[in-house]
Amino acid sequence: MDSASIKKWLVFFCGIFVAIIIADQLSNVIVAASGISGWSKIPVSFILYAVLFIAILYAIGVFFGIGFFDTNRYDR
Repeated sequence: MDSASIKKWLVFFCGIFVAIIIADQLSNVIVAASGISGWSKIPVSFILYAVLFIAILYAIGVFFGIGFFDTNRYDR
């Protein structure tokens, strides 16, 4: 395995890790600021986290040129 391939995978996983951290913090802040409590906090927080996670991954992919959602990779 060459160093370019290792660097590519390292950047890929670091991007996912950063997206997890940012989405978690943002969803916690938004849910706390909106005052949602009780049983409805769990599904709202999960859906908000999922939407933010995908949006942040997409933004990181566009900004840094990483193919998180590279669907054209297997075109023939």
